[in-house]
Amino acid sequence: MINLEIPAKLEQVQQMAQQLAAGVFRPIARKYDAIEHCDTPEELKPVAQMMAAMPRGGGKKGASDEIKNGSNMTGILAVEAMCWGDVGLMLSIPGSGLGNAAVMAVGTPEQKEKYGKLYCAMAITEPGAGSDSAAVSTTAELDGDEWVLNGEKIYCTAGQRCDAVVVWATLDKSLGKAAIKSFIVPRDNPGLQLVRVEDKMGLRVSDTAALSFNNCRIPKDHILGSAEIGDTEEARKKAFGGVMQTFDNTRPQVAAMALGVARAALEITREILEKEGVEADFSKQPYNSTARELELYRLEADLEAARLMTLKAAWMADNGQPNSKEASMCKAKAGRMGNEVTLKCVALCGELGYSERTLLEKLARDSKIIDIFEGTQQIQQLIVARHLLGLSSRELK
Repeated sequence: MINLEIPAKLEQVQQMAQQLAAGVFRPIARKYDAIEHCDTPEELKPVAQMMAAMPRGGGKKGASDEIKNGSNMTGILAVEAMCWGDVGLMLSIPGSGLGNAAVMAVGTPEQKEKYGKLYCAMAITEPGAGSDSAAVSTTAELDGDEWVLNGEKIYCTAGQRCDAVVVWATLDKSLGKAAIKSFIVPRDNPGLQLVRVEDKMGLRVSDTAALSFNNCRIPKDHILGSAEIGDTEEARKKAFGGVMQTFDNTRPQVAAMALGVARAALEITREILEKEGVEADFSKQPYNSTARELELYRLEADLEAARLMTLKAAWMADNGQPNSKEASMCKAKAGRMGNEVTLKCVALCGELGYSERTLLEKLARDSKIIDIFEGTQQIQQLIVARHLLGLSSRELK
């Protein structure tokens, strides 16, 4: 059964990440938001070494009912704390790419050893394939001992700075999602070209790239998981499920980004309002509270609900429990919550919220993409509905 108390070992991780956010990220957040396009910030280069030294959670060995708090829970706590400082800078830390989660989810032991510690981006979205991952049209054809990739990817986080890219491509377009596989492509591969780096509303320091693959050749063993498509419908569903398993790990981490951003906005808002004599007192009855106090209560409750859902999804992953529904639920809840909380905080603080004298307007800008990438709000709700109703993607679109 899930225990909602954070273990002492993971509290240490949380504290280290919070210190990093306060001491490194916050002081340079405005600087790199204004610069936008740049190489990896110098201040972040030592951070990767610090993160590698962070303790990892683990359960008690030998118990049949073993309860673990492992890499997923560790990641949630660290990401939330760092995004309290700056979500764009967190995404820019060398070695923290979303592609790393894909390698660890479905890669072979050899692939995990070779690529797990590199800076791996993930390339899924295409000009004609966004939230519908099954519509991927980038192709991968086997030519002797090499895969040949052709296609275009857009909105690839860390696509410029990464060491390698995890690319989603289809082995046979006529077979639909069953033929979609993921491949590891080194960033310096001559067949991989950087098309452009996007200008963005938020997360400006984190590079978002468009990439093209022109007869891009990679070794046969650079496919993540098996190259088998399967002869039956059930086997094909299982094959695509392995590819989609990546999202079961990454969606709670994206939800944690929203938790950090929302917590930062609420703390700043409380500080501003307290100077005006407005202080949230949870012992007071609602009818004895002002409108602004009531709004703070509601926002705090919304944040806490999203936090508990996110912790549950991570805990389930660490304990080997299927968490696809819970991963989508926490991503949907936290993504929407992050938008609402940051925008409401801007409104509550008036001129100070809208100006650049505080970080509130930046937090509001940064929060928007969290509700979009790794599957939009609408896609998450659709996935949850399929689970609740017991319907397939073909039956409920």
